[in-house]
Amino acid sequence: MCELETPRLRLRPLATGDLPALAEILADPEVMRHSLRGVCDEMATRIFLDWCFDCYIKYRTGPLALVDRHGGDFVGFCGVSPEKIKGAMELNLGYRLARRYWGQGLATEAALAALGHAFNDRRFDSVVAIVEPTHAASLRVAEKAGFGRFQTLTFHQRPVRLYRMLRGQWQQRLAAEPDWAGVATIDSSKATPSRS
Repeated sequence: MCELETPRLRLRPLATGDLPALAEILADPEVMRHSLRGVCDEMATRIFLDWCFDCYIKYRTGPLALVDRHGGDFVGFCGVSPEKIKGAMELNLGYRLARRYWGQGLATEAALAALGHAFNDRRFDSVVAIVEPTHAASLRVAEKAGFGRFQTLTFHQRPVRLYRMLRGQWQQRLAAEPDWAGVATIDSSKATPSRS
């Protein structure tokens, strides 16, 4: 695992010490309105954290904590994680931000950093984004992050849009607009996930 920086955020592996702030976010019904898990209590948040740690070990990818670079506050999480879709394992871009950080472009900033790491450093071939068609804010994030075409399908008994971006598409967009995803720099020296 690594750490990423954007103009406003630091992305780092989640740690056990993030539990209180993460639990507060995942307990907010507005934040979790479009989540398959629904509102999470502290135990469900602990299970989610353990799953994140397993992703780091097994896949060397997963949700990363979002921390405000200037104030140090816990903003939420964003990352590329394994997800089984129609019987196949995919790498899915996902995020959740505390409600007070909505509407500031932080989700797009974090998504671009996560995608840059996935395609440029991990060399993943494909990343998907699963968005409910009624989730207007996430549709905008997906589009601003560079996802274009989508297919409509049912995922966990819900209608969703499945967007897919290939590494070649990411590279083409970077070549056309070099400053477009220049939000992330990687510090590989801080590469150890921590449970403390």
